[in-house]
Amino acid sequence: MTAEEPLAPGPSPGQGMLAALLREGRPNTSLVDHIVEDVAMQIILAKLPPGADLNSVDLARRYGSSRTPVREALLTLEREGLVEIPARRRPRVALVTLEQVRDIYQVRASLHGLVSELIVREAKDESLAVLAERQEELRADAERGDVDAYFWHNVAFRQAEAEITGNRQLIRTLGSLGLRTLQLRHLSLSFPGRLKRSLDDHDRLMMAYADRDTALAVAITKSIINAGFRAIETSGWF
Repeated sequence: MTAEEPLAPGPSPGQGMLAALLREGRPNTSLVDHIVEDVAMQIILAKLPPGADLNSVDLARRYGSSRTPVREALLTLEREGLVEIPARRRPRVALVTLEQVRDIYQVRASLHGLVSELIVREAKDESLAVLAERQEELRADAERGDVDAYFWHNVAFRQAEAEITGNRQLIRTLGSLGLRTLQLRHLSLSFPGRLKRSLDDHDRLMMAYADRDTALAVAITKSIINAGFRAIETSGWF
């Protein structure tokens, strides 16, 4: 990334959600927070692809800062798995292997399967109504073919599911998977035909929740996540 090729300015539909994920309730009071969120958004939305250079001098110029807050921001993004800082080399957007993606999706499928099990067992009708509202947002996004909006509403759907379980340890464990999962989830939804497939699968999941069918809900949830992995695996992206 160079000064001649700046990151796209301005807030995106998911800016508030990303900030909440990163800050965990802290107010945004620092330039470091702003840099972290801005660069993370560009990586998640594939505007900065894997392997792209992150020149600290150019970043400092872009944000009107010294290099110190830039370095702090890049260290935060390194902890989140989005950035690599090799010794004596320029920081870059982290590379990812298919094996790493497979491992992440296996963990996600198991954890979200547990989420669906708890929802069927414990969720009140009012909670399912919240998910139904989220589903209608997904439907509107899919009809418009808006990948970015669908992605962020899908993130909100999964967060709402986790909150409905009331299991704080499960919520923390899902959160610990980090921003790398967001990068991969956005990628998986960007391929042709994926929005309709995802929407149809979510419709089936909502029916399983309404029918209080634990086995079916868990199976559909795992199928949705595994379909995301297969989309990446067969895309030729690697």
